[in-house]
Amino acid sequence: MKTVLLTGGSRGIGKAVKDLFLSRGFNVLAPSREEMNLSDHSSIARYTASIPQGVEVLVNCAGINELAGLEEVTDEKIQKMISVNLLAQVQLIQWASKFMKKKSYGRIVNFSSIWSEFSKPRRVLYSVAKAAVNGLTTAAAVELAPHNILVNAVAPGFVNTEMTSANNTPEQIRQITDNLPMRRLAEPKEIAELVYFLASEQNSFMTGQTLFIDGGFSCI
Repeated sequence: MKTVLLTGGSRGIGKAVKDLFLSRGFNVLAPSREEMNLSDHSSIARYTASIPQGVEVLVNCAGINELAGLEEVTDEKIQKMISVNLLAQVQLIQWASKFMKKKSYGRIVNFSSIWSEFSKPRRVLYSVAKAAVNGLTTAAAVELAPHNILVNAVAPGFVNTEMTSANNTPEQIRQITDNLPMRRLAEPKEIAELVYFLASEQNSFMTGQTLFIDGGFSCI
Protein backbone atom coordinates (compact mmCIF):
# COMPACT_ATOMS: atom_id res chain seq x y z
CA MET A 1 0.00 0.00 0.00
CA LYS A 2 1.41 3.36 -1.03
CA THR A 3 1.39 6.27 1.40
CA VAL A 4 0.40 9.81 0.46
CA LEU A 5 1.30 12.94 2.40
CA LEU A 6 -1.38 15.50 1.59
CA THR A 7 -1.49 19.08 2.83
CA GLY A 8 -4.75 21.00 2.94
CA GLY A 9 -6.88 17.89 3.26
CA SER A 10 -9.51 19.26 5.61
CA ARG A 11 -11.76 21.02 3.10
CA GLY A 12 -12.42 21.92 -0.51
CA ILE A 13 -10.18 20.37 -3.15
CA GLY A 14 -7.88 18.86 -0.53
CA LYS A 15 -10.71 16.93 1.10
CA ALA A 16 -11.85 15.66 -2.28
CA VAL A 17 -8.28 14.50 -2.99
CA LYS A 18 -8.08 12.78 0.39
CA ASP A 19 -11.42 10.99 -0.05
CA LEU A 20 -10.51 9.83 -3.56
CA PHE A 21 -7.12 8.41 -2.55
CA LEU A 22 -8.66 6.64 0.43
CA SER A 23 -11.37 5.12 -1.77
CA ARG A 24 -8.65 3.72 -4.04
CA GLY A 25 -6.65 2.00 -1.35
CA PHE A 26 -3.95 4.52 -0.46
CA ASN A 27 -2.79 5.26 3.06
CA VAL A 28 -3.34 9.02 3.42
CA LEU A 29 -1.56 11.24 5.90
CA ALA A 30 -3.39 14.58 5.99
CA PRO A 31 -2.13 16.59 8.98
CA SER A 32 -4.18 19.40 10.41
CA ARG A 33 -2.72 22.89 10.80
CA GLU A 34 -2.15 22.12 14.47
CA GLU A 35 -0.12 19.05 13.52
CA MET A 36 1.88 20.77 10.78
CA ASN A 37 1.88 24.54 10.39
CA LEU A 38 3.04 25.31 6.85
CA SER A 39 4.16 28.80 7.79
CA ASP A 40 6.61 27.37 10.34
CA HIS A 41 9.75 25.58 9.07
CA SER A 42 10.31 23.84 12.41
CA SER A 43 6.72 22.58 12.56
CA ILE A 44 7.11 20.96 9.14
CA ALA A 45 10.41 19.41 10.25
CA ARG A 46 8.85 17.98 13.42
CA TYR A 47 5.92 16.44 11.59
CA THR A 48 7.96 14.87 8.80
CA ALA A 49 10.38 13.46 11.37
CA SER A 50 7.46 11.39 12.66
CA ILE A 51 7.30 9.55 9.29
CA PRO A 52 10.64 7.67 9.25
CA GLN A 53 9.59 5.48 6.32
CA GLY A 54 8.81 8.45 4.08
CA VAL A 55 6.04 8.43 1.47
CA GLU A 56 5.64 7.39 -2.14
CA VAL A 57 3.34 10.31 -3.01
CA LEU A 58 3.38 13.96 -1.97
CA VAL A 59 0.48 16.28 -2.77
CA ASN A 60 1.10 19.92 -1.89
CA CYS A 61 -2.50 21.11 -1.93
CA ALA A 62 -2.66 23.63 0.92
CA GLY A 63 -2.47 27.30 0.12
CA ILE A 64 -3.68 30.74 1.09
CA ASN A 65 -5.03 33.54 -1.08
CA GLU A 66 -5.21 36.78 0.85
CA LEU A 67 -6.15 39.61 -1.47
CA ALA A 68 -3.84 42.61 -1.73
CA GLY A 69 -3.13 45.26 -4.33
CA LEU A 70 0.33 46.66 -4.97
CA GLU A 71 -0.16 49.51 -2.51
CA GLU A 72 -1.33 47.06 0.17
CA VAL A 73 1.70 44.78 -0.06
CA THR A 74 3.85 44.62 3.08
CA ASP A 75 6.89 42.54 4.00
CA GLU A 76 4.72 40.58 6.44
CA LYS A 77 2.12 39.75 3.78
CA ILE A 78 4.81 38.73 1.30
CA GLN A 79 6.48 36.46 3.84
CA LYS A 80 3.20 34.79 4.82
CA MET A 81 2.12 34.16 1.23
CA ILE A 82 5.52 32.86 0.10
CA SER A 83 6.02 30.73 3.24
CA VAL A 84 2.77 28.79 2.85
CA ASN A 85 2.38 28.70 -0.93
CA LEU A 86 6.00 28.13 -1.94
CA LEU A 87 8.60 27.52 0.77
CA ALA A 88 6.54 24.81 2.47
CA GLN A 89 6.33 22.96 -0.84
CA VAL A 90 10.10 23.25 -1.29
CA GLN A 91 10.74 21.87 2.20
CA LEU A 92 8.33 18.96 1.76
CA ILE A 93 9.77 18.06 -1.65
CA GLN A 94 13.29 18.07 -0.18
CA TRP A 95 12.15 15.72 2.57
CA ALA A 96 9.99 13.38 0.49
CA SER A 97 12.42 13.05 -2.41
CA LYS A 98 15.15 11.64 -0.14
CA PHE A 99 13.00 8.57 0.52
CA MET A 100 11.68 8.41 -3.05
CA LYS A 101 15.24 8.28 -4.41
CA LYS A 102 15.98 5.22 -2.25
CA LYS A 103 12.89 3.49 -3.66
CA SER A 104 13.49 4.72 -7.23
CA TYR A 105 9.86 5.76 -7.26
CA GLY A 106 7.86 8.84 -6.41
CA ARG A 107 5.04 11.08 -7.49
CA ILE A 108 4.81 14.73 -6.46
CA VAL A 109 1.87 16.99 -7.30
CA ASN A 110 2.07 20.68 -6.49
CA PHE A 111 -0.85 23.07 -6.55
CA SER A 112 -0.55 26.10 -8.75
CA SER A 113 -3.43 28.24 -10.03
CA ILE A 114 -4.74 29.98 -13.13
CA TRP A 115 -3.45 33.12 -11.42
CA SER A 116 0.11 31.89 -11.98
CA GLU A 117 -0.33 32.74 -15.67
CA PHE A 118 -3.11 35.30 -15.55
CA SER A 119 -4.14 37.82 -12.93
CA LYS A 120 -6.67 40.39 -11.81
CA PRO A 121 -6.67 43.30 -9.34
CA ARG A 122 -5.47 42.47 -5.80
CA ARG A 123 -3.94 39.11 -6.78
CA VAL A 124 -0.33 40.29 -6.98
CA LEU A 125 1.01 38.25 -4.06
CA TYR A 126 -0.89 35.12 -5.05
CA SER A 127 0.19 35.39 -8.69
CA VAL A 128 3.83 35.80 -7.67
CA ALA A 129 3.72 32.80 -5.33
CA LYS A 130 1.94 30.49 -7.76
CA ALA A 131 4.17 31.48 -10.69
CA ALA A 132 7.08 30.45 -8.49
CA VAL A 133 5.39 27.08 -7.89
CA ASN A 134 5.39 26.51 -11.64
CA GLY A 135 9.13 27.18 -11.72
CA LEU A 136 9.70 24.90 -8.75
CA THR A 137 7.77 22.14 -10.48
CA THR A 138 9.85 22.38 -13.66
CA ALA A 139 13.19 22.52 -11.84
CA ALA A 140 12.35 19.69 -9.41
CA ALA A 141 11.13 17.52 -12.28
CA VAL A 142 14.45 17.89 -14.10
CA GLU A 143 16.48 16.98 -11.01
CA LEU A 144 14.32 14.07 -9.91
CA ALA A 145 13.43 12.43 -13.23
CA PRO A 146 16.54 10.15 -13.23
CA HIS A 147 15.20 8.62 -10.01
CA ASN A 148 11.77 7.81 -11.50
CA ILE A 149 10.21 10.64 -9.50
CA LEU A 150 7.64 12.57 -11.50
CA VAL A 151 6.77 16.14 -10.49
CA ASN A 152 3.79 18.02 -11.89
CA ALA A 153 1.51 20.86 -10.92
CA VAL A 154 -2.23 21.30 -11.16
CA ALA A 155 -3.54 24.81 -11.88
CA PRO A 156 -7.26 24.93 -11.10
CA GLY A 157 -9.56 27.64 -12.33
CA PHE A 158 -12.72 28.57 -10.50
CA VAL A 159 -13.80 25.72 -8.24
CA ASN A 160 -16.88 25.44 -6.05
CA THR A 161 -15.03 25.86 -2.75
CA GLU A 162 -15.08 28.06 0.33
CA MET A 163 -12.08 30.03 -0.96
CA THR A 164 -13.93 30.95 -4.15
CA SER A 165 -16.95 32.09 -2.14
CA ALA A 166 -14.74 34.09 0.23
CA ASN A 167 -12.94 35.97 -2.55
CA ASN A 168 -15.93 36.60 -4.83
CA THR A 169 -19.43 37.93 -4.26
CA PRO A 170 -22.42 35.89 -5.48
CA GLU A 171 -22.82 38.36 -8.35
CA GLN A 172 -19.14 37.98 -9.27
CA ILE A 173 -19.51 34.19 -9.27
CA ARG A 174 -22.51 34.47 -11.59
CA GLN A 175 -20.47 36.66 -13.93
CA ILE A 176 -17.58 34.19 -13.80
CA THR A 177 -19.76 31.21 -14.72
CA ASP A 178 -21.47 33.17 -17.51
CA ASN A 179 -18.08 33.94 -19.05
CA LEU A 180 -16.54 30.48 -18.77
CA PRO A 181 -16.84 28.28 -21.87
CA MET A 182 -18.11 25.46 -19.60
CA ARG A 183 -20.66 27.83 -18.01
CA ARG A 184 -20.07 26.43 -14.53
CA LEU A 185 -17.55 26.12 -11.72
CA ALA A 186 -15.53 22.96 -11.34
CA GLU A 187 -16.41 20.56 -8.56
CA PRO A 188 -13.57 19.58 -6.20
CA LYS A 189 -13.77 15.91 -7.22
CA GLU A 190 -13.00 16.84 -10.84
CA ILE A 191 -9.73 18.40 -9.73
CA ALA A 192 -9.06 15.40 -7.48
CA GLU A 193 -9.31 13.01 -10.43
CA LEU A 194 -6.52 14.85 -12.26
CA VAL A 195 -4.38 14.85 -9.13
CA TYR A 196 -4.96 11.12 -8.75
CA PHE A 197 -3.84 10.39 -12.30
CA LEU A 198 -0.65 12.41 -11.90
CA ALA A 199 0.12 10.74 -8.57
CA SER A 200 -0.66 7.19 -9.61
CA GLU A 201 1.21 4.55 -11.58
CA GLN A 202 -1.04 5.39 -14.53
CA ASN A 203 1.25 8.36 -15.00
CA SER A 204 4.56 6.88 -16.08
CA PHE A 205 6.10 9.60 -18.25
CA MET A 206 4.53 13.03 -17.70
CA THR A 207 6.70 15.29 -15.59
CA GLY A 208 7.53 18.98 -15.24
CA GLN A 209 4.11 20.07 -16.44
CA THR A 210 1.63 22.60 -15.07
CA LEU A 211 -1.80 21.43 -16.14
CA PHE A 212 -4.58 24.01 -16.29
CA ILE A 213 -7.99 22.58 -15.38
CA ASP A 214 -10.17 25.62 -15.76
CA GLY A 215 -13.24 24.95 -17.88
CA GLY A 216 -11.71 26.84 -20.80
CA PHE A 217 -10.83 30.01 -18.89
CA SER A 218 -7.30 30.06 -20.34
CA CYS A 219 -8.66 29.75 -23.88
CA ILE A 220 -10.49 33.09 -23.94
